[in-house]
Amino acid sequence: MPAPPASGIDRRLFLSSLVGVTAAAAGLSGCAGSSAAADKASANAPLAKKVPAGTSLQISSYQNFQELQLKLAGLDDLPFEVGEWLNIGAGPDVINAFRSKSLDLANNAGIPPIQAHYQGFEAKIVAINITRRPNYLFATRPGGDIRTTADFRGKRLAFSQGQAQGVVLLRALKEAGLEFDEAELVPLTSNQFLTALQSGQVDVAPLAHSQAPSYLKQYGAKGARTIPTEVVDLLNLLWAPEPVLADRAKAAAVAAYIPYWAKGQVWQYEHPDEWNREFYVKTQNLTPAQAEAITELANKPLFPPSWAEAIAWEQETADLLAEGGFVKKFDVGGLFDRRFEAIAAGAVPEEYRR
Repeated sequence: MPAPPASGIDRRLFLSSLVGVTAAAAGLSGCAGSSAAADKASANAPLAKKVPAGTSLQISSYQNFQELQLKLAGLDDLPFEVGEWLNIGAGPDVINAFRSKSLDLANNAGIPPIQAHYQGFEAKIVAINITRRPNYLFATRPGGDIRTTADFRGKRLAFSQGQAQGVVLLRALKEAGLEFDEAELVPLTSNQFLTALQSGQVDVAPLAHSQAPSYLKQYGAKGARTIPTEVVDLLNLLWAPEPVLADRAKAAAVAAYIPYWAKGQVWQYEHPDEWNREFYVKTQNLTPAQAEAITELANKPLFPPSWAEAIAWEQETADLLAEGGFVKKFDVGGLFDRRFEAIAAGAVPEEYRR
């Protein structure tokens, strides 16, 4: 599918297609409004100290990552039932699953909660892991002549507004001194990036470090290359829909899950050889050398007792998107459920608290 020219992108049409809010949502009754108010009140209630028997959560586990991590770490004795580990990872897919009530809790970056709010779907951040090193780099199409981010001017760039890769791209453009309209932002989701690069639909796409080795192995000889970036996507987070957090039993299960989530990341960081072998080699079909190269770039997990830095970064990200006309300006403070603020930090050793 040919990409639209930069000057011809109808941003309003693009945004409305992403929003996808049904007409039925506009016709909420007064009764539904009362129910929503009750949900908000429940969402501010103190967390239960114990998970009620029979409580179940549907949790995202893209490529079996989360489930495998907990199993290898010996942390699979969760104090509630997991109805299903869903193979969902991309922000837009998570939002759709939240809307359909098939998913209760997900692990994402900072931008999906902003996108969900813009779409009119309210969900809250319940845990934060700060990432200090870049998780992404830029890959060029085979045969391209791009070597630095300054070369992005006039090029077709894969852009996902609702995902971490999107904000990394916008921040990289800003650092390179380029306006957003000086390049052609081609609207795609991250699971379309590799195909778009391979076919020449885009000139550049942000890829996770774990994706780069196999891409270069296949296309490096044909002129594809990668361009490192120092742009950091600061937040790795857990988030859940407001109705889930307004349910006392489910909120207690979410609170109980957070220490497992935090400890699982610490275990992965401290056991790179086992993780490389069991995840990257056995499930992602990478070589041991490729797995080791990825692990060397891994972030040390950091769980802040205070979310002040995370909120400031999230506000800066939302303002950047508003500056580009992708969302409306708003106060991101409402995206954080601070009842959960200290839980992750309290579950890990001092060296993993920021």
